Amino acid sequence: MTSPAFPEPALVAVNGVELEVFEAGRHNAGNPVVLCHGWPEHAFTWRHQMPALAAAGYHVIAPNQRGYGNSSRPAEVTAYDIEHLSGDLVALLDHHGYDDATFVGHDWGAMVVWGLTLLHPGRVNKVINLSLPYPERGDRPWIEFLEDVLGPDSYFVHFNRQPGVADAVFEENTARFLRNLYRKNVPPSEPRPGMAFLELARADSPLGEPVMSDEELAVFVSAFESSGFTGGINWYRNLDRNWHLLADVDPVIRQPTLMIYGERDAVARSEDLAKFVPNAEVVTLDCGHWIQQEKPEDTTKAILSWLEQQETA
Repeated sequence: MTSPAFPEPALVAVNGVELEVFEAGRHNAGNPVVLCHGWPEHAFTWRHQMPALAAAGYHVIAPNQRGYGNSSRPAEVTAYDIEHLSGDLVALLDHHGYDDATFVGHDWGAMVVWGLTLLHPGRVNKVINLSLPYPERGDRPWIEFLEDVLGPDSYFVHFNRQPGVADAVFEENTARFLRNLYRKNVPPSEPRPGMAFLELARADSPLGEPVMSDEELAVFVSAFESSGFTGGINWYRNLDRNWHLLADVDPVIRQPTLMIYGERDAVARSEDLAKFVPNAEVVTLDCGHWIQQEKPEDTTKAILSWLEQQETA
């Protein structure tokens, strides 16, 4: 189930899996932009940007990454590490005959794009990431560090230390969880004990305002009722593995980069982005976490303006 304006998908065999891939602007072959969704999302996240990018002359490729939608959902947790996730995107470029592309990521999609650019720098010509800044690799594995800083109720930690618990709660309350999650202008509140996403999945009344229409939300609900949540959560369960896999790579992103923040996003900004991403330009929009859906026109304008600047630079 997708919007009438959203393209029909194709299943593409890459890297030992099948990805459900949505495309726009195929006639613009040679100018690829790959859009990478986050958690718990879907390629439909990019419905506002795809037609505008295609109209601007880009071949737009938006996969449901492994674990999502009708893409493959391997059973092994380690099948969702950064080597596999970035390998899928490299293989997708190969499928289309491209040496490199501009990659755009939101949330976990941004994490994948950062990792892809570190592991396969020759396949990425430009980076555009939303919400999640470059994740500096400190001297301790990420989950171990986050457990000390945020405690066991942080969803990053909970997903790793209590495998299967959150998956089951989300799957019992799929429509409610996604309705309550995709909100904007949520009033601030004091942190409460317990894992916040589990509370959200069980809450009777959502806070704030809906990010999307009921018809749009139904696309996400239908997708997760079919796929479940385990595949996407397995991305989190590889954070420490990814920390080890990235140990020996050059940590600096040298490609031209656009970093788009939401002013009211709960995800913390990078205090030293230029240290690891020296060619980054930063744009901040007046919104929360769901940047390209909360401010679709402003997001699209920021992306297209920046890409135009890169073409004329």
